[in-house]
Amino acid sequence: MGKRVGEMKFAYFLFFLMLFTGVFSTSVLAEGDHLVANFHSQKLSSVKKVELPRALPRFKYDSGLSFPYPDAVRGVYMTAHTAGGYKNYLDYHSGVSTNLYSSGKNFAGIMNLMDTTDLNAVVIDIKDDWGNLTYMPQSDSPLASIGKPYIKNPREMLELFEKKQVYPIARIVVFKDTVWAKQRPDLSFTENGAVWKNGRNESFVNPFLKEVWDHNVQIAIDAAKLGFKEVQFDYVRFPEGFEKRDQTLTYSMGQYKDIELDNIQKRVQAVTDFVAYAKEQLKPYDVDVSVDIFGYTATLPEAPGIGQNFTKISEHVDVISSMIYPSHWTSYFGISKPDLEPYRLVTEYTKVENAKLMKLENRPVSRPWIQDFTASYLGRGNYLNYGKAEVEAQIKALNENGISEFLLWDAANTYTTGVDYTPLNK
Repeated sequence: MGKRVGEMKFAYFLFFLMLFTGVFSTSVLAEGDHLVANFHSQKLSSVKKVELPRALPRFKYDSGLSFPYPDAVRGVYMTAHTAGGYKNYLDYHSGVSTNLYSSGKNFAGIMNLMDTTDLNAVVIDIKDDWGNLTYMPQSDSPLASIGKPYIKNPREMLELFEKKQVYPIARIVVFKDTVWAKQRPDLSFTENGAVWKNGRNESFVNPFLKEVWDHNVQIAIDAAKLGFKEVQFDYVRFPEGFEKRDQTLTYSMGQYKDIELDNIQKRVQAVTDFVAYAKEQLKPYDVDVSVDIFGYTATLPEAPGIGQNFTKISEHVDVISSMIYPSHWTSYFGISKPDLEPYRLVTEYTKVENAKLMKLENRPVSRPWIQDFTASYLGRGNYLNYGKAEVEAQIKALNENGISEFLLWDAANTYTTGVDYTPLNK
């Protein structure tokens, strides 16, 4: 042992002697370069400058499925229950079953529209309006407690879409979440010790809290891993009319508590920050990010109660989808009964939206939600029976104002047949 220690001391002595006498010399290289030296007994014989990569390529997840972006997305909404009908569709076409419904109310009917028209995309609930995950994840998943078997095998469904080249979009309802609000009242809004509900018996979770953000981002990441090509966030907002409740409900403002903003601006900041955060977290998964937004939000500087600012949200997404159903407007744009004038309503809206998006350096794709349902609840004289003419009128108005993409909404998934979805191409 003593001999080895002595040898080591002698080696150290020689090293420092070489260092201070100049036999051993170094040179300073730029960041990213690497110094390689070959030593002889008395001097440094050579120095090689080796270039190292300046930045490693960013990790990108590959789902194994391919969905080229269409010439323009022209899609329809599909509930998870409707989407679950893919299994019946596959069984029929493989000869396992002889039972196939062909109406537009079911999966087969929608696939027929994809096959025979210019429609090419579907928006499917992955987290629904109540907060359920619409398929069963692995039992050890942190999302297992909210899973429902509405879509038996989402990967199998997506493989069918790949074969038919139907562009798949995962709809995730974010802050309207009755299921999780019940499980975690601390992440919700409470009143007199109980989770607050709106007039439709729905509860919301709190947009101020990052734990809520991460819960929804995890669902989005899982959707991307399954193979969805786009994640669409809906209900990215506080409850309607929150400006009348913000002082009476009990809730945490989290990291926004001490920010020097009024409550309106705090809500706008929280909603905008969530969108920016989700977009950043999803970058490695090669999916587009879209957000649904109230149509009237584009006509205001911002919606004070719900925290939506059209311009700020648009700065952080690939696609912005305003819900511009004629039935949902009051007498905006000087149209006293908007549901009776779908072409005029959509035309006037697009003028406002285009003016706002034109100011953005990196403007997102505009892909509005339009109406393919009849709003009989408006009462006699205030609504039309929506069909081919009314749907085409909305699409024509969009196309004439430079908007080629759209999504059709009907909660019952019954879509009008015989529609020309590309009217300006003829």
